[in-house]
Amino acid sequence: MQHTAFVAIAVIVIVGYVIGRQLIGEPIRGKRLVVLPLVLTVVGAINLDQGSQRLKPADIAFIALSAVVAAAIGLAQGATMRLDRRDGGLWGQMPVWSLWLWGALLVSRLLVGVIAGTSGAHVAASTAPILLVLGVNRLAQAAVIAPRAVRAGIPFAPEKDGTTFLGGLAVPRPDGGQGRADAAPSAGTAH
Repeated sequence: MQHTAFVAIAVIVIVGYVIGRQLIGEPIRGKRLVVLPLVLTVVGAINLDQGSQRLKPADIAFIALSAVVAAAIGLAQGATMRLDRRDGGLWGQMPVWSLWLWGALLVSRLLVGVIAGTSGAHVAASTAPILLVLGVNRLAQAAVIAPRAVRAGIPFAPEKDGTTFLGGLAVPRPDGGQGRADAAPSAGTAH
């Protein structure tokens, strides 16, 4: 029971932090955009097999359904994020109405959990899949944001150590040429 409470509190803190930063707007660093969701997804997948209950086929089906819905919402979140160049790097901000997308993610997870619980899929109904589902959601958002930024020629914001994630990658520029992802592009804003 303590593990369940810890996971629930951790997820609430993580989601609250992510929502707050996205609504205020922030520099988008590649490692935070890609690596952090990947870590969440892997930890979430490992967490599924750590409980006392074994995964049943129904658990896998409901967790997959939850992940598909989370991915679809993540794609919408990535498409609606406003992307700009600020201080030479990628900067993003979610519109306030995007809180509806976060609400849809929460409601979908609750509905799948209730249906899974009544169907005997107790792992899928527990808090165990939450990190996995959140990671999938964030990866889907990244799958939209990264290509949008690359197409616009806006490099990721510098990491704390000054490097730029995928900084040496040659990317097509809007003018048809090629350049490095950290080179000055000819496009200023991506919407």
